Amino acid sequence: MTARERGSRGAGVPSRSATIYDVAKAAGVATSTVSRALTRPGRVSAHTAAHIRRVAAELGYHANPLGPGLRTGRTSMLALVVSDVTNPVYTEIIAGAQSAATEAGYILVLIDAQESDRYELGGLERALPAVEGVILAGTRLSDAAIGEAAGNRPVVVLNRDVADVPGILLDSEHGMRAIVEHLSTLGHRTLTYIGGPQASRVDGARWRGLLDAARDLGCTARRSGPYTPTVRGGQQAAEALWGALPTAVVAYNDQLAIGFMLALQHRGVRVPEHVSVVGFDNVLPAQIVTPALTTVGAPLRTQGRAAVNAVLTAMKNPAAVLRRPITLPVKLVIRDSTGPPRPG
Repeated sequence: MTARERGSRGAGVPSRSATIYDVAKAAGVATSTVSRALTRPGRVSAHTAAHIRRVAAELGYHANPLGPGLRTGRTSMLALVVSDVTNPVYTEIIAGAQSAATEAGYILVLIDAQESDRYELGGLERALPAVEGVILAGTRLSDAAIGEAAGNRPVVVLNRDVADVPGILLDSEHGMRAIVEHLSTLGHRTLTYIGGPQASRVDGARWRGLLDAARDLGCTARRSGPYTPTVRGGQQAAEALWGALPTAVVAYNDQLAIGFMLALQHRGVRVPEHVSVVGFDNVLPAQIVTPALTTVGAPLRTQGRAAVNAVLTAMKNPAAVLRRPITLPVKLVIRDSTGPPRPG
């Protein structure tokens, strides 16, 4: 009779996935011996380890590689949650976070929320038991949900100020003021803002920054949106504004700005001769689109690295956790998509 038969018939084990207890009973050893044989074979004799592996194979038992880590809380894994993995902004953040995690001996688990708070919450709930820390990039969760997650694992939030949760912000206010100053100097007096997702706190911060700067510099700011922060969203914004095009458009991000420019060009409207367009983030496509996009350069890789370092600090020394967010500087990158308004 094989070990499988002994484990199922002799011991009365029902038809189900074998457990470590089934292996121990069939092999005639303690469960701790099975654990050592399968995860640290040097701790038991070669004969015993071979016997246990043979019994485990006959029973169809597979050890969970995360098992020891889940018991001790040390899995060397961090979760990085992004709102849309296809957005080039997150490509840069992921690259920075990945390099910092690798240097520290950690692995990143990537969760794509697909711009859905429901998907984000579901993915986070499944990941929390297996990770040591969490980075939320572009989160759509409520402050309460973020606080609850932070009560279970160290959490760092990007571009969001949540009470008692470490954050890494971009200086959106300074970025929007630099944009308005640039357009105002060129002679633009009326600016239209193409808004991002309705649930985005970053969108709110950028819109407020634009409003404040426009008020201080004697300009008028209008808003259109919300739009999905994609090239297609920018094209939809162009369709919505087609009947009364402004002389200058400031987009929530580069993807919206690029989509807006492409839609204008398709209809024969020239940028910047007819309409000046500005983005935010300075992702790679902003540099290669024609005309090259004027935008605000954000240190996205630095932000990803800083987030990982902040999580690791919180894990090692909770008392050292910063209760106020760190703000990273941004700068205006002037390219070919902005110019003086066309007379008349």
